[in-house]
Formats: sequence, structure tokens, C-alpha cells
Amino acid sequence: MTESATGLILRTRPLTETSLIVHWLTPEAGRIATVAKGARRHRSPFSGKLDLFYFADFSFSRSRRSDLHTLGEVRLRETHGEIRTDMHRLRQAAYAAAFIEQATETETPLPAVFELMNSFLDCLCRHASAPQLVLAFELKLLHELGLNPDLEKTRLTAGAKQIVRALSQADWPSCLRLKLTGAQIAELQKFLHGFLIFHLERMPKGRLSALALD
Repeated sequence: MTESATGLILRTRPLTETSLIVHWLTPEAGRIATVAKGARRHRSPFSGKLDLFYFADFSFSRSRRSDLHTLGEVRLRETHGEIRTDMHRLRQAAYAAAFIEQATETETPLPAVFELMNSFLDCLCRHASAPQLVLAFELKLLHELGLNPDLEKTRLTAGAKQIVRALSQADWPSCLRLKLTGAQIAELQKFLHGFLIFHLERMPKGRLSALALD
């Protein structure tokens, strides 16, 4: 049975000399993996349609024996091309994808997480990289996972608590307008580092490079 979905490509990797595994984030089907047969061949119908952070409508046929489904047609809607022209943006997007893959279950509906990731990618395309975008993404995703920090039980300074509330609730342009000092960024980075390890057992890959903009 063929199903239709709309999704973002979180990751790709070769399967064979001619085929590609594509990991998608979708609102209704959640995170799913598909095999694009022949995608690595010259003049494949998938040519130019399967790359990191592409946003597309696609069809797939579910496998009865595994969680690797067969990719059908792909209709590209957005490439988020600006992300691939800037290493800092690419690192932040890659970290966000790694965080989602580590913190969520496969094939579970994730409409709010999908909207969060899509809006984050759009923000990265429109604005320069900033550390508070990564911190805001972490806090917003933690909220969607039901893991909001209890600020009254933390040792954060009063100013840092206010920033956490703002980053958790504000839209992306408002997050960018916040003026954080180096000390505030370091305080929040350290706090969230410990919080993430406590709840996820290990840090999602790429956090340090996503936060470092020098």
C-alpha cells in the first residue's frame, strides 16, 4: 500500500552502490526511513531531490518486515539552500537533527516537533547564526518532549531564568533580538548540558560546534 507524506530530510547515507537510505521527519508518520532505489545512478528520477534539510512531498510503500520502507515519488518544495552556504548554519541544523533523532521514537506522530524543526531551518535561512538560536531550539524541543526545566529548583541566576523563559516562549526573531552576554551564554550552555545528559543519557552529537561561532 502506497502512502503519501510531507517531510524534511534529516539524514542520508548510502545503502548500496546505487541506492540511498533517506531519513525523514514528518508530522503524521513521525521519523521514518526509506530506501531510494537507484538514487545514486546517473539520471535517476531522484536526482537533485534528496539532500540534507530538503522539504518535500513524497510517497512510500511500507515494508512488512522492517522499518526501512521503499521511497516512491518525490516532489521538492524547499531546499533551504542558504544553510549549505554557511558552515555555522549547517552545524546548527545538523545538531538540531541529531537532537531530534536521539530524543524521539521512530514512526510516532510528531507534528509539533516537525513544525519546530521546519521553522528553525527557515530562521537559519533568513538570519545569521547566533548561539541563542541553539539554546532556544533546545528549550523549545524539551518543552515539546514534556521535559521543561523546573527553574525554581535550579541554581541559575535570576537573569538567566528570565532568558530561559524568553527563549522557551518567544518566536525566532524575538530570540535573535535578545542581547545575551558571554557570561549568560556560558551559564545557560553549562546548565542545559547537564540537563540534557541527565534526561537523554548522552549529549546529542555536534552541540559544541553548533554553539561555537568563532
